[in-house]
Amino acid sequence: MTSVLVVEDDDAIRTGVVRGLQQRGMAVASVPAGLPALELVVKDKPDVVLLDLGLPDVDGLQVLAMIRAVSQVPVIVVTAQDDDRTVVAALDAGADDYVVKPFGLDQVAARVRAILRRGGSNRTVEPYVVGDLVVDPRTRTATLAGKPLELARKEFELLLALAGRRGDVVTRKELLVEVWQMPYGGGDRTVDVHLSWLRRKLGETAAEPRYLRTVRGVGVRLVEPGAD
Repeated sequence: MTSVLVVEDDDAIRTGVVRGLQQRGMAVASVPAGLPALELVVKDKPDVVLLDLGLPDVDGLQVLAMIRAVSQVPVIVVTAQDDDRTVVAALDAGADDYVVKPFGLDQVAARVRAILRRGGSNRTVEPYVVGDLVVDPRTRTATLAGKPLELARKEFELLLALAGRRGDVVTRKELLVEVWQMPYGGGDRTVDVHLSWLRRKLGETAAEPRYLRTVRGVGVRLVEPGAD
């Protein structure tokens, strides 16, 4: 289970984020200030940290620098500050991603999953196996019946996003966030085109699917051939 540390001084926001991520299957700890967060990063070694910049004890960018001095845990900055200078400063200080308030919890959860798939975690990520399909996030390779699949970067990331949630229906909006970093939609055609390319390399078509099953009006899921 993915472990997340939420660092947020606003009680209502902190409670909402904790509850929302727990409902999405994550183990969540939370603190309202920077120094306790640093202690938990060292002690508990979470998989991901969600860090607000406006903290009561220490400036969030300083907290980020202190975390980077002791850990390579992925950090997603979550803040109301959306000016370019602050974004650049956070990324230069070692942030892995940046989310601006107000935000949707589906978007935050998607970004957590995306970071973990890129290998930014304290734990070892095992290959995903679905029938004869093997997707390895560490080596960024995929094989089908033992034969390597020649995938473009976005094709692999799309397959990896689906493999990480194998059996579950993943919406186009979620895929746009996780694969293309497009939280505001508007790219459904992009998803469909890449799905068609991916189907071809998996030896299937939309009319005769094997691994990729479209759920009309909802999204797509990756399943073993022959599964309902």
